[in-house]
Amino acid sequence: MEALVTANDVLFVLLGAIMVLVMHAGFAFLEVGTVRKKNQTNALVKIMVDFSVSTIAYFFIGYSIAHGISFFSSADVLAAKNGVELVKFFFLLTFAAAIPAIISGGIAERAKFNPQMAATFILVGLVYPFFEGIAWSGHYGIQDWLKLTFGAPFRDFAGSVVVHAMGGWIAVVAVVLLGARRGRYSKDGRLHAYPPSNIPFLALGAWILTVGWFGFNVMSAQSIQGISGLVAVNSLMALVGGTLAALVLGKNDPGFVHNGPLAGLVAVCAGSDIMHPLGALVTGAVAGVIFVLTFTLTQNRWKIDDVLGVWPLHGLCGAWGGIAAGIFGAKSLGGLGDVSLMSQLIGTGLGIAVAVTGSFIVYGALKKIVGIRLSAEEEFDGADLSIHKINSMADD
Repeated sequence: MEALVTANDVLFVLLGAIMVLVMHAGFAFLEVGTVRKKNQTNALVKIMVDFSVSTIAYFFIGYSIAHGISFFSSADVLAAKNGVELVKFFFLLTFAAAIPAIISGGIAERAKFNPQMAATFILVGLVYPFFEGIAWSGHYGIQDWLKLTFGAPFRDFAGSVVVHAMGGWIAVVAVVLLGARRGRYSKDGRLHAYPPSNIPFLALGAWILTVGWFGFNVMSAQSIQGISGLVAVNSLMALVGGTLAALVLGKNDPGFVHNGPLAGLVAVCAGSDIMHPLGALVTGAVAGVIFVLTFTLTQNRWKIDDVLGVWPLHGLCGAWGGIAAGIFGAKSLGGLGDVSLMSQLIGTGLGIAVAVTGSFIVYGALKKIVGIRLSAEEEFDGADLSIHKINSMADD
C-alpha cells in the first residue's frame, strides 16, 4: 500500500512538473506576441536557454541551498521510492526557472544575451533559493519566529511571493539599470508607442499559461493525498476576476484582457488553499485593477520601459497575493484560518528585499564588468539579427 501511494505521488508531482514546464511555452509566446517583429526569435531562444541554464544552476547549487538535498549519490539511492525526490526537484525547478522567464519579458529588445545567461545562473543558483529556503524549508528560524510572535508562519502555498513577486522585483531593477528602449521616450517626455507585434501569439501565450497554472497551483500540494478542489476552484475564480477587471478598466484592450487572468492567478497562488472562492474572486479582481493601473503609470508617467509589464503583473500582483492570503484566508472572511496578516506582510516585504538586493548586486556587477545592453546599432537592427543572425520569418 505504501509503495502504491508513493507511486501515485510520483505521478502526481510529475504531471504538475510537466504542466508548469509547458507554461514556459506560454512565457515564450506571450513575449513573442508583445515585442516587435525584429525581436521575436530572441524571445523564443531566451526562454529555452534560460530554462536549460536554470536546470544546471538549480541541480548543482540552488536545490541544495533551498531544501538541503543534493544529488551527488548513486543512481540506486536517487531512484529510491520511485524517485520521488527527483520529481520534486523537477517540479520545483520549473518554479525556479520562472524567475528568468519573468525577467526576460521586462528586459526584452535591448539586453545582451550572454550576460543575461550569467545572471540567470546566479539568480537561480543563489538568490532565488535563499528566499525559497526561508519560506518553504524554514531556514534561519524566521518562520518559527513569525509563528511564535504572530500565531502563524508566512504562508505562500504556490509562490505568489516566492516566485512571482521575487521575479517581478528582480526584473524591475534590471529594467531600470538597462534603461528604456531607444526611441521609446522623446526628449520632451512624449511616449512613442510600440504596439504588440502579434495579438494571436500574445493570446496563445496567455492561454498556455492560464491552463498550466492549474498544475502550478493544484500540484503544489506535492502529494496525491493533499490534492484539493478548493485550490482548483479558487484559481478559476481568481483568473475570472482578473480578466473581467482588466476588461472593464482596460477598456477592451486585448493586451490587458489577456494579462488579466495572469494577474489574478499570480495573486491567488499564496492563499489558494485557504481562501473561500468569493475571496479568491475579489483577490483576482483587485489584481486585475492593480495590473492595469500600474502598467499605465509605469509606462506613461514613471517612464520605466518594462516591455511586458512584468513588475506590475508579477512583482506587484504577487506582493498583493501574499497580503491577500492574510486577509481572505482568515476565518472571519470565510477562509480556513491558520494565517496571520502581520506574518504575510513581513514575509512579503522580506521577499521583495531579497529580490531587490540580489538584483542590484547581480545586474549592477554585470553592467560594470561586461555591460548588459546591446549597442545602438544592434538594437536598431533587432536582437534577432544582432544575436541570432536570422529573422523570425523569411521575407519570401
